[in-house]
Amino acid sequence: MNTLMIDEQEKLHIAADILKNGGLVAVPTETVYGLAANALDEHAVSNIYKAKGRPSDNPLILHIADLEMLKPLVAHIPDSATLLMKHFWPGPLTLIFESSSLVPLSVRGGLSTVAIRFPSHPTIQSLIKMTGLPLAAPSANLSGKPSPTNAKRVFEDLNGKIDAIVDGGLSTVGVESTIVDLTSEVPTILRPGGITEAMLHEVLGDIIMDPALLSVESNVKPKAPGMKYTHYSPNADVIIYKGEDDKVVLAINEQLSEDNLHNICSGVLCDDETKALFNAEYIISLGSRNHPDDIAMNLFEALRSFDDLHVQKVYSLSFSTEGVGSAIMNRLEKSAGHHINYV
Repeated sequence: MNTLMIDEQEKLHIAADILKNGGLVAVPTETVYGLAANALDEHAVSNIYKAKGRPSDNPLILHIADLEMLKPLVAHIPDSATLLMKHFWPGPLTLIFESSSLVPLSVRGGLSTVAIRFPSHPTIQSLIKMTGLPLAAPSANLSGKPSPTNAKRVFEDLNGKIDAIVDGGLSTVGVESTIVDLTSEVPTILRPGGITEAMLHEVLGDIIMDPALLSVESNVKPKAPGMKYTHYSPNADVIIYKGEDDKVVLAINEQLSEDNLHNICSGVLCDDETKALFNAEYIISLGSRNHPDDIAMNLFEALRSFDDLHVQKVYSLSFSTEGVGSAIMNRLEKSAGHHINYV
């Protein structure tokens, strides 16, 4: 099967027809590119899992384009959801509800709950409205690899495995949506993202971070994408260094010298403030530490770029966990398999 590239807005009807007929289409969103299918078609959804090589107990997020689409998909809408939807939808926030019987168990990963998002990107909004369907759309990459933030990376992973790719330019948030579970006693963040804990707290008051986010254990059935499995990993081994800047730079440069002696191709992932301090052939800065939104937007593309360079090891700085930094470090630590050196 040859994957069709769709790069003109007026050709979206082609993508919509594919989706209505049970096919798979990679689509841009403001967070990352998603691999979309009719969320109510179990066969189409099974093909998402197959194309990605995704474990079947990893639930999918349903995407809607207006609030009326939400009602048939959930058992009820709590007051906390109404508040969050008013402030953050459309946008990079996924909410977990008790599911209605309309949503197939396979989409929910066998759970009684369902994850739903109202994205702000106009292309996926248009496709949802043209099809009249909620779209299941996990990241459009091979399972475990860094999520794609442009159509080129989708093509590299999924060409020949899916029906079409809609090229909508670069994703601007760069990390997947924040996920909040509204079915627990206290609203709980299951995955950090562009909507930060502080922003949620300002609206809801009480909100907690799921303890599983702080653990490397993977023996818990995931309530949301990304909670259980290794994610965001390039082919290179990623090692994070945490400590004061001068000590981190010294430790990484010592390791780079050691790698050079053993003909190991290694690189550094850093920020603008430290870029000039490393003795590496391949150095990628994510941007200034004063602009964490840029660091988030550039993270996945940088990890994939090291694979383009055939780098074997990537030594990364640790970044601030303030605001969106929580999402940045969540993704980076998963990409490293929680391999962290403290100096």
